[in-house]
Amino acid sequence: MNPRNELGNWPSEKIQTVHLERLAVVYVRQSTLRQVAEHQESTQLQYGLAQRATALGWSIDRVLTIDDDLGKSGSSIEGRAGFQRLVTEVGLNHVGLILGIEMSRLARSSKDWHQLLEICALFGTLIADLDGIYDPSDYNDRLLLGLKGTFSEAELHIIKQRMLKGRLNKAQRGELKFGLPIGYVYDPSGRIEFDPDEQAQQVVHLIFRKFEELGTVHALLRYLVTSQVQIGIRARTGYNQGELEWRSPKRTTLISLLNHPIYAGAYAYGRKQTDARKQKQGQSRSGVVVKPPEEWLVLIKDHHPAYISWEQYQRNLSQLKSNRSHASERGSARPGKALLSGLVVCQTCGIRMGVGYHRPHAHNYVCRSRVSGRGEPICQFLSGSCLDEYVTQQVLAALQPASLELSLSVAAHVEQDRRELDKLWQQRLERATFETERAGRHYQQVEPENRLVARQLAVVWEEKLNAQQKLKEEYERFCLQQPSQLSEVEKKAIRQLSTDVPSLWNAATTTHRQRKEIIRQIVQSVTVEVEKESEFIHVKIDWIGGTFVQSRIIRPVGKWSQLSRYPELCERIAQMVQSGMTTDEIVVCLRQEGFHGPRDSKPITRETLRTLRRKLGLGTQRSKLCVPLADDEWLLPDLAKKLEMPASTLHRWAKRGLLKARQLADRYPKYWIIWADADELSRLMALRQRSVSDILHQRWKAQTGLGAAAAVEHS
Repeated sequence: MNPRNELGNWPSEKIQTVHLERLAVVYVRQSTLRQVAEHQESTQLQYGLAQRATALGWSIDRVLTIDDDLGKSGSSIEGRAGFQRLVTEVGLNHVGLILGIEMSRLARSSKDWHQLLEICALFGTLIADLDGIYDPSDYNDRLLLGLKGTFSEAELHIIKQRMLKGRLNKAQRGELKFGLPIGYVYDPSGRIEFDPDEQAQQVVHLIFRKFEELGTVHALLRYLVTSQVQIGIRARTGYNQGELEWRSPKRTTLISLLNHPIYAGAYAYGRKQTDARKQKQGQSRSGVVVKPPEEWLVLIKDHHPAYISWEQYQRNLSQLKSNRSHASERGSARPGKALLSGLVVCQTCGIRMGVGYHRPHAHNYVCRSRVSGRGEPICQFLSGSCLDEYVTQQVLAALQPASLELSLSVAAHVEQDRRELDKLWQQRLERATFETERAGRHYQQVEPENRLVARQLAVVWEEKLNAQQKLKEEYERFCLQQPSQLSEVEKKAIRQLSTDVPSLWNAATTTHRQRKEIIRQIVQSVTVEVEKESEFIHVKIDWIGGTFVQSRIIRPVGKWSQLSRYPELCERIAQMVQSGMTTDEIVVCLRQEGFHGPRDSKPITRETLRTLRRKLGLGTQRSKLCVPLADDEWLLPDLAKKLEMPASTLHRWAKRGLLKARQLADRYPKYWIIWADADELSRLMALRQRSVSDILHQRWKAQTGLGAAAAVEHS
């Protein structure tokens, strides 16, 4: 009797009582769901092994069938819940016999197969197939089982190689079919063609045009969401397979669309490979690496109709690469107030400088290549405001001659954008009208007697009517907000703004992102080099087109000693102090000689001069008042010197009203002028001997009348 036609009689002398006391497990597996559907004879034969287990002595309630792995490959244990369950049951000493139609059903990997053999040998579990029963702890059986596992793995390898070779040969002819992305379908002959739906095509064209304009996936996604643009996706499975489903755009969808070479008319095979080192547990698509075009297995250009050119596809890839956080290229404009983000290049290192926001309204450009690469100090560090201001001046000066042409281009671009959006709305309305009319025809064609069907069709018809009406209302709001053509008022406003580029730049409605985009249209890079630790920066602006402009600007620094003219400044201040010049006179001379403070490029003020003089140990000197004093009037410092008391005490008395004093309101600081004749001087000297608390207490008693009442009572 042939055991492959019937289960046959297996020798059962290896089966002992210890085996019968445990479970008999029938493991059922097919490699693919297609095999499950088409090779039912094999599946039935595997399920029939349960009968053989009962013939060998197991009761039917002690036979366990594990069929969790139907439709799963045996090349690896990953994703095979059934095999993992089998190993667990054996490890718990619950299994006496494992039955499989052949060894390849259990595993096609030598690693997984020998792991199972080791566990079975350790716990005394037998293994059976159509050829017989084996004891993994027996030398001869173990040798035979090992050979069967090796042959199963080799067979899998041969099958894979044949399949891969066949797929490659078919791909080299451009005939291998795969799931098509958005905007493409297969025609009846198997050729790749544009999606016959006009709206689906229009959306794809819009996506590529707007990405080339906006430069980032984030900006593109925000534009599509704001404009209520939906993407038509063909359903690949389900009852509505092949039908269009209109969905809101997603970032992953846009990234996949921009990276796919099919939109450039190219047929590609072997773009991706799986790197086992990058795979993560539980993530099915982890470890997938996209190879460069030169490493693709098959690349056939001009294979089918294209949405974009191959050159534009290459530009899109370069733009996506440059937009990465750690890219060396400038990339697209990013959020933040730094106008030159991604454009500033360190002259010393030759790499792009980063941006740091240390305060809400301040930013810096810093080169950290030496810090991250070699652990050395920061290469260059400079305030961003001075560099942004200089580049802005140069950009506005460069834009002035082309302002009129720019305004015409802006107007044409706005009108084109609005026309495309209006066309998409018209297509959505046309689709909604068709669906409504179709629902109405279905309702009208139903037999009146079939009331249940008629009632359901009426509900569908009403839903379509409501959706159509809602879409019309949304379209009307869109037309009010953004008409398809610019009005004369809008065109006039654009022309007026073009005549005054600085006003357009500084307008409250102009965002930081818009300013960045303007700069990136004409500026390729800004190379900077700080003169040691001084306040001077060498700046080179490389314009798009090959020309450049160089200059030397001043940056804020943190210390006086960083100023290039600091030694000269100290010497000049010492000379003028020794000559008896007042503070105001020194400030005027320093300004005339071009000296400035460290933290900004503004001229030196009285306050900055006082700070520097204290730092240099030269003291301070008050300027002489030009206001004549009346009889018995004193300047506060002079009176304090007369009374031999701290000036701060007199200042406190003046603020509390203990002195007859006034302030010069037209001067800064507001000098105190105090009246004090001989009697007042005597009073102040006496007052100096009393505490301030006593004085205030006496004033309070006098104001409240408590002092007079106490005197009357005493009398």
